[in-house]
Amino acid sequence: MKRSFSKLLIAGAFSSLIVANGAYADSNEWKEQSLDAWIDGKAESVLLFNTHLSAFDINTDVEQGVVTLTGKVDRSVDKALAEELVESLQGVQDVNNHLVVVNKQQQQDSALINSWTDTKVATVVKTKLLLESEVSGSAINVEVEEGVVTLAGEVDSAAEKALAIKIAQNTNDVEDVVSKLAVTNS
Repeated sequence: MKRSFSKLLIAGAFSSLIVANGAYADSNEWKEQSLDAWIDGKAESVLLFNTHLSAFDINTDVEQGVVTLTGKVDRSVDKALAEELVESLQGVQDVNNHLVVVNKQQQQDSALINSWTDTKVATVVKTKLLLESEVSGSAINVEVEEGVVTLAGEVDSAAEKALAIKIAQNTNDVEDVVSKLAVTNS
């Protein structure tokens, strides 16, 4: 996480310096570099905040919106989860997944696949809620079982509740949404 903030800080300072000096005043290069740094920071953050991955073993590099993942993961499901999380971020054009699975033991049973899908859905829904400024994402608990998302917690208004439900409904692999959200202010 420290590395993400450092990259964002350096990118911001570099962009400001370039604009101030007029070196790229007529060029979009500084904008592309700033966008890449912003995407890199978001990618590292989403991997870091995911409890199912060891983000310290995953490196991200971004060039023109294309994120390259390198490093090591324990299972193929971790490799797929990392790619899915990064791919869902706004501004990402493509993901080159060069993660190496160091534990070759792979189970193909449907229970594991369903569990992974539910974990992925929960992570994506929670991330979307946290990134939406009109929703108190940290106050909403997300649970998923066999594609059914359950939202629980407290929100400030009926509109915030409706937005949270719509965000969950618009997520891939969601079969249904159950709302246990309580509106605290009318």
